[in-house]
Amino acid sequence: MKKSKDIKAFNILSYTVVTLIALFCFIPFLIVVMGSITDEKEIIANGFSLLPSKLSLSAYGTALKEPMAILRAYGITISLTIIGTACGLFIVAMTAYVLQRKDFKWRNKFSFYFYFTTLFNGGLVPWYILMVKYLGLKDTYLSLLIPPMLSVFNIILMKSYIGGIPQALTESAKIDGAGDFTIFVKIILPLIKPALATVGLLIALGYWNDWYNSMLFINNENLYSLQYYLYKIVNNIEAYKTILAQNSSAVSGAIEMPSESLKMVLTVIVTGPIILVYPFIQKYFVSGVTIGAVKGW
Repeated sequence: MKKSKDIKAFNILSYTVVTLIALFCFIPFLIVVMGSITDEKEIIANGFSLLPSKLSLSAYGTALKEPMAILRAYGITISLTIIGTACGLFIVAMTAYVLQRKDFKWRNKFSFYFYFTTLFNGGLVPWYILMVKYLGLKDTYLSLLIPPMLSVFNIILMKSYIGGIPQALTESAKIDGAGDFTIFVKIILPLIKPALATVGLLIALGYWNDWYNSMLFINNENLYSLQYYLYKIVNNIEAYKTILAQNSSAVSGAIEMPSESLKMVLTVIVTGPIILVYPFIQKYFVSGVTIGAVKGW
């Protein structure tokens, strides 16, 4: 009876703590949502709040002033996320599988090469010259697709997970006549679903949040990613407000521009799809992070 009461007390305490933590995590996003529908003058006067006294959808009207441009940017980002995540997962998993194979005599040399790139790199200018001059990827879809595809951190995480698979499985498959690629596709991949979900989410978030490559390589508005397109909207609003503020007769017009609420609107537009996707892969993500964290390179 005493043990049963202790368990109930522990459960009540645990649920209470988890609920409070969940609220602390949810409240900032709720502030963002409420800020997106708050009147700009209300934000300037009183700041952001959970219960604004005056609501307005003018910021949404500004953000969606050109709906086709938003949809086009969404299409670019969604296609990059889907294609890049699929290709990146396959390449990362294959690389990690090869590096953890004990019968691959150059695995330590290749592992050092990958690790070395996390400590030193050529810098922005050589990378830009390589992408633009030698690879000819200026203003191309590939300039947005290729750079975020491969990450050494993801390779380390995947390699650690694959290292926990018993070698007897691959050895028995070899005895039965299976080739390396067949073993990888039919045995390894089905066993590393948690790691695939974890790394896949990291790669997808990288593509979804990427605006830097668009800023460097893209001048064609039809190839703007969602993040960079929204970034351009905010910059244009701020520049317009600065120009208006320089004219004393236009100060009131500058104040009426919904810049603060617009930032909240753009946050809602950007984070919405990821929030809807995350619950479906949460269990795999937690499992993959936990197992990958306790294994070494």
